[in-house]
Amino acid sequence: MGSVVSSAKINARSMDRHEKSGFGSNKRVKISTYECDSFQRIIPTLPDELSFQILARLPRLYYLKLKLVSQAWKVAITSSELSQLRRELGLTEEWLYVLTKLERNKLDCYALDPLFRKWQRLPPMPSFVSEEESTGRTQSSWFQMWNVVGSSIRIADFIKGWFRRRYGLDQMPFCGCSVGVADGCLYVFGGFSRAVALNCVFRYNPCLNVWQEVSPMISGRAFSKAALLQSKLYVVGGVSRGRNGLLPLRSGEVFDPKTGIWSELPEMPFMKAQVLPTAFLADVLKPIATGMASYKGKLYVPQSLYSWPFFFDIGGEIYDPELNSWETMADGLGDGWPARQAGTKLGIVVNEELYTLEPSSSLDSGQIKRYDSEQDTWKTIVPQVPVHDFTDAEAPFLLAGLHGKVHVITKEANNNLQVIQAVLQNNIENSPSEENIIWNILASKNFGSAELVSCQVLDV
Repeated sequence: MGSVVSSAKINARSMDRHEKSGFGSNKRVKISTYECDSFQRIIPTLPDELSFQILARLPRLYYLKLKLVSQAWKVAITSSELSQLRRELGLTEEWLYVLTKLERNKLDCYALDPLFRKWQRLPPMPSFVSEEESTGRTQSSWFQMWNVVGSSIRIADFIKGWFRRRYGLDQMPFCGCSVGVADGCLYVFGGFSRAVALNCVFRYNPCLNVWQEVSPMISGRAFSKAALLQSKLYVVGGVSRGRNGLLPLRSGEVFDPKTGIWSELPEMPFMKAQVLPTAFLADVLKPIATGMASYKGKLYVPQSLYSWPFFFDIGGEIYDPELNSWETMADGLGDGWPARQAGTKLGIVVNEELYTLEPSSSLDSGQIKRYDSEQDTWKTIVPQVPVHDFTDAEAPFLLAGLHGKVHVITKEANNNLQVIQAVLQNNIENSPSEENIIWNILASKNFGSAELVSCQVLDV
């Protein structure tokens, strides 16, 4: 790699964007050079363009240590020029990011390099602190809030537990954030803290290895659904706090990472909820969004009607960004979309196919299903998935599309988190059975008592 740059004070000099490098067809703007008392380069004996070409070809896993070589190396490795060059050369790497919750108000995020099967812990996330002071609540308010969101979504468990302990709403632990990815960064949206629905948004930049607070959402919301569509982040549904308890939200909003601006979406009409036979049922059953997936250029949002402790599936709706409007989801897709838990439905898109995981009635298995849009039905492609359906967990298992394959993230009874992938023997996909499936363990790590919250894949 050449000699190490001297430890003298180094300052970045502005880039000369008129000079071109001569690497065959990969001609690009000249990268930053550095100077202190005399002219300095990233690697003293090489032009900076060649140094960047070398750095771009190194695995990302080494970047954290290489930043310690010198200030010049740190600036180069964290620069947007290096990440842009990696994209141009087709050298980006997909890493899996897993968000966990260990203690009240504490979230931890880990990144998995699937090539070297190494985990890295991200810097601590900023504290989720609400500026709204808690106020006293009557017993009636407690039960009105309790009756809005069910125990499977965890809010009712929190409220019920805190009521019995005679704690105030201001003691509710942080929960209910949603996670998305855009433009090579990880985003965390909202959540509940001290019984207040937050509108804050935090962004993790893997090149800088830092969390930053960005433009807040228009509305505070917890347990919302987030997805990326056409380079923009959409956040819909969830719950907020109303005068008499928790209020299910029909609203949605979209974030443009390039401008940092949020815009409102038209409200979800919940058209199937409007045909309830009586006004009493319409008042008792609360419509909520239970999931979301970006599929075929649109947002697919399964929905339910809720009255604690029961959920009634009512299909779902599709948002078309071109028309800026909602339409009813096909019956087979919406009504057959399996629930991970009551009130939550999981869906990921891999190679333009929509997948989900349906847990069995037992506590140690499930099925991976794929949606057939031509026949409007869900088909089982992996009949036996070794997952543990911990009903007390906020997310007992997760799905991720990594390197074009569906992966399952789950915790074993011994607290080992496993990332596993099913391999079909002899490519028998039309009639899969447990006998012709082998499960490969991509990675395993003991996370102690930490609960799974969410996961995303970043290609950087």
